[in-house]
Amino acid sequence: MLSIFMLPFLAAAGMSSPEIEIVPIGHASLVLKWEGLVIHVDPTSRGDYSGQPKADLILVTHNHSDHLDLAQIAALSRPDTIVVAPLAVQETVTGAEVLRNGEKREFKGILIEAVPAYNLKRGPSQGRLFHPKGVGNGYILNLGEKRIYISGDTACTPEMKALRDIDIAFVCMNLPYTMPPEEAAECVNAFRPAVVYPYHHRGSDLELFKRKVTAPGVEVRIVPWY
Repeated sequence: MLSIFMLPFLAAAGMSSPEIEIVPIGHASLVLKWEGLVIHVDPTSRGDYSGQPKADLILVTHNHSDHLDLAQIAALSRPDTIVVAPLAVQETVTGAEVLRNGEKREFKGILIEAVPAYNLKRGPSQGRLFHPKGVGNGYILNLGEKRIYISGDTACTPEMKALRDIDIAFVCMNLPYTMPPEEAAECVNAFRPAVVYPYHHRGSDLELFKRKVTAPGVEVRIVPWY
């Protein structure tokens, strides 16, 4: 089981943004803490949430079982917790606030943008995709002066390549469901986040990803998600 540890992301000198605390839980699950708010991303019962507070916000990227877990959502929720999710998730989490691809709304004072997350070519059979376009979300969270991107399950899409001004990115990579390290690096080289954490990467070659990220100014941080 993954040991929970904290990764502070400090504001640069002269900037007013407070510290963002990042807690990797495992696979696609993480916790962000900022200005007293607690944001759980894709919480599942496979993770160890010992000592973690309940959520102000829960973000669900899509309806696959390694991202959507009703029991864990319930365990982390308070009466005022807001669950933000794509429409397909609302069928299961009936009280979820729906954010469709391309939409942006403010929740608990945080502006959240939904980025399309989908496969371009990989699927379980001819003519089918593991993640069709329009079903899943990635998210951009605007935390003060910092912009945090969480990819969800996706390929290197035009929408990801077009991202700008991302301070921290969590980028998926694993075959056959999302993309290989080379493809993930291609997207990172295009949108150039200040810091990128590979996640959702079970079985992937992270050192290859790190070598392939060649864009200037991008820091690759590899941490133990598993």
